[in-house]
Amino acid sequence: MTLPLSTDYSPMEAKLVDTIPTGDQWLYEPKWDGFRCLAFRDGDSVELMSKAGKPLTRYFPDVADALRAIAARKFVLDGEIVIVHGEALSFDDLLMRIHPAASRVKKLAAETPGTLIVFDLLVDARGKALVAEPFAERREALERFFAEEAHPARVRLSPATRDLEVVEKWMESVGSGLDGIVAKRADLAYQSGNRLGMQKMKQIRTADCVVGGFRYASKGKVVGSLLLGLYDDAGLLQHVGFTSNIPSRDKAEVTTTLEKLVEPPGFTGRAPGGPSRWSTERTGQWEPLATKLVVEVHYDYFDGDRFRHGTSFVRWRPDKAPKQCTLAQVAQESRSAAMLMK
Repeated sequence: MTLPLSTDYSPMEAKLVDTIPTGDQWLYEPKWDGFRCLAFRDGDSVELMSKAGKPLTRYFPDVADALRAIAARKFVLDGEIVIVHGEALSFDDLLMRIHPAASRVKKLAAETPGTLIVFDLLVDARGKALVAEPFAERREALERFFAEEAHPARVRLSPATRDLEVVEKWMESVGSGLDGIVAKRADLAYQSGNRLGMQKMKQIRTADCVVGGFRYASKGKVVGSLLLGLYDDAGLLQHVGFTSNIPSRDKAEVTTTLEKLVEPPGFTGRAPGGPSRWSTERTGQWEPLATKLVVEVHYDYFDGDRFRHGTSFVRWRPDKAPKQCTLAQVAQESRSAAMLMK
């Protein structure tokens, strides 16, 4: 009797670094700008799971159908769901898929179908778990899997290389859906949930932050700024800065969403201060939120325990769990800055 396929896996994560690691032990891949996804196939059953462990299948029925078209009937793939828009990838189209109405999702799946770009094989076509095998062997197995089993147009094999000249060309192409490089230790097993064997380098500094509170604008009862937090090693949400460039057209809707989530304490570690010589009494006040929202921001510098300046709002990240937003994202930069002081 064949045992049912286990879905007890969590994605391997990457540590943000300033330079690409070099050496024979590293394999390199493009870093795709999409939704991280573990794909489980067991007979006719297909399940898609986000990096946060949340189900994605209902939002991407087109990707699930593409996986059912693969000859193999049992496997686990690690990859990234993307949507191609013209000659680029569209993260906005991905966000539109996270919609409660099944009819809306079905319409979007037909108009802007998704693609799963695959970069790791955790269970092969025979149902054998490969997570204990070194990545170099998993990569060879993945390439065989695509050669023998997987041919659907919307399930694609991500390129990988040891050639740093190729990596440099990828970095020159950053943008339009490619936002950096991922380096993986070829000699290590699959490192679920930690950052030991995988590093990433981005051209633009970004961080995923928890929205721990907000302030109203000085005029009108609409949101003026989102207050950002990152979790420390003790699990405390530390206030690290703010972002205020929320598009004007979205402020009313965002304000309504935020007001429904008002709930103390918001930040469980360092909290925003009150009024200062730069703020009015009203702008110094803030509303604490239940820690449910994650936002991606651009920043120029992280100094000590906070963003040195205000950040720029990039997008909401419903695919990320708040607990995944940790200070580890910016720890490397803090250390690099400290080195300059010596």
